[in-house]
Amino acid sequence: MSATGKRGRGLRIFFILSALLVGAFAYWAYDRYTGFVDAPLSGLEAGESLVVERGDSFARVLQRLRDQGVREGHELEWQLLARQLKAAGKIQVGEYPLAPGTTPRTLLVAMRDGKVLSYRFTIVEGWNIRQLRAALAKATPLRQETAELDDAALMEKLGHPGEHPEGRFLPETYVYTRNDTDLALLGRAHAALDKALDAAWQSRDADLPLQSKEEALVLASIVEKETGIADERPQIAGVFLRRLKLGMRLQTDPTVIYGMGSTYAGNLRKVDLLADTPYNTYTRDGLPPTPIAMVGADALKAVTHPADGDALYFVAVGDGSGRHVFSKTLAEHEAAVREYIRRYRAQYGPK
Repeated sequence: MSATGKRGRGLRIFFILSALLVGAFAYWAYDRYTGFVDAPLSGLEAGESLVVERGDSFARVLQRLRDQGVREGHELEWQLLARQLKAAGKIQVGEYPLAPGTTPRTLLVAMRDGKVLSYRFTIVEGWNIRQLRAALAKATPLRQETAELDDAALMEKLGHPGEHPEGRFLPETYVYTRNDTDLALLGRAHAALDKALDAAWQSRDADLPLQSKEEALVLASIVEKETGIADERPQIAGVFLRRLKLGMRLQTDPTVIYGMGSTYAGNLRKVDLLADTPYNTYTRDGLPPTPIAMVGADALKAVTHPADGDALYFVAVGDGSGRHVFSKTLAEHEAAVREYIRRYRAQYGPK
């Protein structure tokens, strides 16, 4: 074989070997990449998360992921996957869960689509404003902007200067993210209360002895504090509305307790019922000046659509159920009170 032929044969063998090597490398790289894309990231524990801040580059996000113990994937592989998923340049600011089982694909899709980690805060029916603010101060990772504000300054910040804060935030569960503030959450709760109050007032029964939706809110807060039994709310609302029509005092303990503020020690005495405050419905006619608690939609519905009946009194059954006995006359009511005391003493001892 001539020298030229030998050189040609050698080149062919070289090109064949090179192609095989390139193919083998390409297969290895593809296999590595596909294995990386959908393999769970190591070192993740329940409760971990990744925060993407405004202005973060992809490299910075990846470095933050490395700092949390994730070692899978070369930066080139992450970049390639980001382009493949059309996430390059589209990662959204927020906090993302890093639960065990998270893969590079699921993480990048979440960051591309802004599927941020969310938290929940529940305003409980019957809370007063002090309880609401105390619970809100403990909500994490909600950013706190109201801690140094008194109630008046808080309402001014919310755009409602001069408005009393009691009863102005709808009990509901509110979803928020790491970048949200307590002020924004309260703003949503205030708007939700306004919407629910407007709807209840617009659909109210005719001939209610209430002059405004604000009066409906005040009465609803009393109903909210008087019972936790949903089907009793319209009955209790009916009792109070009939009393208002007749000019009778409401004589409801929760308003007295609210008026006592921090001096209330858990036991309401006769002397407390006689001590006059703007909220003492034993010593004053009509409704108290403001709501006394946060009001749910069911209580609003109860006062705008009260149950029919002729009862003017009610007292707890005394069996621990939370239910009440409703009476038309004072004599019937006094008998029900005696029965309540008897049952209470039988269960708990002398009162």
